[in-house]
Amino acid sequence: MLVVGVDLIEIRRIEGVLSRHGNRFLDRVFTEAERSHCAGRAEALATRWAAKEAAAKALGTGIGDVRWRDIEVWCDERGKPHLRLHGGAQALAQSLGITELAVSLAHEGGQAIAFVVGIGHSAAEGSGQEG
Repeated sequence: MLVVGVDLIEIRRIEGVLSRHGNRFLDRVFTEAERSHCAGRAEALATRWAAKEAAAKALGTGIGDVRWRDIEVWCDERGKPHLRLHGGAQALAQSLGITELAVSLAHEGGQAIAFVVGIGHSAAEGSGQEG
């Protein structure tokens, strides 16, 4: 099974929310590690916002059914982004048979984009039933 999600956001939208809501917005949407890594940089926050939206789409739900902080973007020592799921997002991925998620992030020309691909087995494959 293969699932995908993509999201595109104008960086100025994140800049606007930051100027209006500041730490309240950051605390609601981003984990402590994400906030530390981004250090208030709107383009970094926007790519992570897009990644959370894209991951929720790959899970087939949209962000309404999982909490923002249940989807975390982290970077390895080479700077490659990865996704870590917590709480409801992790439970949903497990119930769908999604075993791995990959993410790609970019920002250019005032926009940020994220593309998420998930792989795994369908519920029917996992149970031995045909779908």
